[in-house]
Amino acid sequence: MRILLVEDEVKLAHAMKRALELQKYAVDVANNGKDGLDFAIGEEFSLIILDVMLPEVDGIEICKRIRAANIHTPVMMLTARGQISDKVTGLDVGADDYMVKPFSFEELFARIRALVRRPAQTNDPVLHIKDLTLDPKTFTVKRNNELIELSSKEFSLLEYLLRNKNTVLTKEQIIAHVWNYDSDVLPSTIEVHVKHLRDKIDVKGENSLVHTIRGRGYTIRE
Repeated sequence: MRILLVEDEVKLAHAMKRALELQKYAVDVANNGKDGLDFAIGEEFSLIILDVMLPEVDGIEICKRIRAANIHTPVMMLTARGQISDKVTGLDVGADDYMVKPFSFEELFARIRALVRRPAQTNDPVLHIKDLTLDPKTFTVKRNNELIELSSKEFSLLEYLLRNKNTVLTKEQIIAHVWNYDSDVLPSTIEVHVKHLRDKIDVKGENSLVHTIRGRGYTIRE
């Protein structure tokens, strides 16, 4: 899953980026509002985390503009302000959640999981197909109740496929959601990761869960 973090406090942004990457998220960081707005409108993300007080363009204005552009990506506002009026303003312009600094990373992770689940309208955080399960909270993947060890990118790839079960995803979509903007990823890289993923999750004698749709991309289905 790919996250955009727009935060002008460089040390905090760096700490959050590292913490989120340890949670297996791909993270792009912008340290001012103009760059953040360009990222938010020009790229695809699963979640946008916006500081309110930003140079050039503030977080409230960024949220207004991305909603005006018909972008429905979940937005979490992040700020040192704690007044109710600030929270109301952020939510009124289209933010989905609001956190006040300082905060714990554990709470941040929990809120991110809740925001990502919300569009699917499900109370079950565990993703599954047949006897394969993926738990985004514990980062565990099991097939027939047996634990499967995946690399960070393999886990993110499988999670993206499962969140879009029965949907054909192009290589470009996979790159956009699993890798960050600075990554130099070739289409052949996707092929390698898909092969490694199949090697780990497939059961001998059964059809693969991950299907190649020639000329289009990949999908996961029974």
